[in-house]
Amino acid sequence: MANPRVPIKAGYFTVPDDPNEPPKFLGTKCQSCGEHYWPRRAICARPECLSERTADVEMGPRGTLYSYTFVHLPLFGSTNLEHMDGYGVGQVDLPEGPRVQVPLAGKQGEFRIGQTLQAELDTLREDGGRDLVIIRFRPVKQSEVAQ
Repeated sequence: MANPRVPIKAGYFTVPDDPNEPPKFLGTKCQSCGEHYWPRRAICARPECLSERTADVEMGPRGTLYSYTFVHLPLFGSTNLEHMDGYGVGQVDLPEGPRVQVPLAGKQGEFRIGQTLQAELDTLREDGGRDLVIIRFRPVKQSEVAQ
C-alpha cells in the first residue's frame, strides 16, 4: 500500500485521492471585480477595488509557460534521486489570471516559452510514513493540448 500523500504546505494546492488526477491551485476570486489570486487573499489587491467579497476557488491544472530557467543544483530538501541533477523553475500563467512560479518536470530541452503545461504532484521526500508532495508542471504533448 502506498504512503498517504500530503502537501508540503497545506492550503496551496489540492492532493486528489486518484494519483492520475492532476492537482489544482487553491486561490481566491474577487466577487466584485473578478480578479483571481494565488495564494488566497482576504481582500482584493486591485487598488480600484479592494473588496472584501472574495471566494475560494480551484485553478488550473493547465497553464502557459511564460518564462523558465534551470538550476544545476539538487532541489533543496528533496531525497528524490530525480532531483539530484538539478531542476527547472518556471513562471506559468494560469488561465484564470495568476502567474505562479513552480518547479518544472522534465529536461531543459523539452521546454519553450508559450507552451501548454500540466500540473502534477511529485514526492519531495518520505516523512514519517507519508509522502510529502510538491506541485510541478510538465509539458503537455501536442496531441493532448486541445483536450
